Amino acid sequence: MSIYDTLNPKQKEAVLHTDGPLLILAGAGSGKTRVLTHRIAYLIDECGVNPWNIMAITFTNKAAGELKDRLAALLGPGAEDIWASTFHSACVRILRRDIERLGFASSFTIYDTDDSLRVIKDCLKDLQMDEKQFAPRSVLGYISRAKDQMLLAQDYQRQCEKSGDYRLAKIAKVYVEYQRRLWEANALDFDDIILHTVRLLKGFDEVREFYQKKFRYVLIDEYQDTNNLQYLLASTLAGGYEN
Repeated sequence: MSIYDTLNPKQKEAVLHTDGPLLILAGAGSGKTRVLTHRIAYLIDECGVNPWNIMAITFTNKAAGELKDRLAALLGPGAEDIWASTFHSACVRILRRDIERLGFASSFTIYDTDDSLRVIKDCLKDLQMDEKQFAPRSVLGYISRAKDQMLLAQDYQRQCEKSGDYRLAKIAKVYVEYQRRLWEANALDFDDIILHTVRLLKGFDEVREFYQKKFRYVLIDEYQDTNNLQYLLASTLAGGYEN
C-alpha cells in the first residue's frame, strides 16, 4: 500500500492535482498539512520535480517546524532542498540576496514589535506628540495597515494630507520619521520584510523572473486572506508556472 492510499478521497484528489492553481478549504484538524506534505512527496517521487523547485510556506515558526519535520519523515535528506519556511523567513532569504537594489545593505537588521514601539515612542517625543492622544501601538497599527496597502511613508503622508484628516496627517508624520530612522539604522520591521520583497519582485524584472522560474510549485499551508501583501507575494512568486 502506498502512502497515498491512506488519504481520504478529497485529500487524495488534492494531492494528485499537479498542474494549475488549487485552493483547499478545510477546517482545523482536517488534514491540510498532511495533504500539502503528501502533495510535495507526490510531485518529487512520482512527477520528477526537483525539491529545490518547490516552495512551501506557512505563517508561524511552529507550523514551519512541523512542516519541515513531516517532509523529512516522508522524503528523507532530500527534504532539506525544499524552501519550507514562514512567509517572513522566505522573504528574508530573498532580501539578503537582492535588497541592495532598494538601497539597503544586505546586512540589514530586523526589528521586532518591541523595537518598533521603542522607535515610535522616540518619534512621538521628538515630534512633540502626546502618547495619550497617539498611543504608540495604535500608531504602529496605522503604519502596518498602510504598508499592507503598499503605501510608502511619503505616499501615505500625501494621501493623509489630501484627506484633510488632522489625526491621520499627524500619524503620517510619525510614519515618515519612523521610516527615516529605520533607513538610517539599515533596519526592517516585520511588515517591511514582506513589503520590500514584493517591491523587489514587482520592480525588478530579473529578480521576479528568477524566482518565478525557480519555483515551479508554490504551496501555502496557512494563509491570511485579509493580508494584501501575503496575497501579492504568493501570486507573484507563482506567476511563472501558475502552480
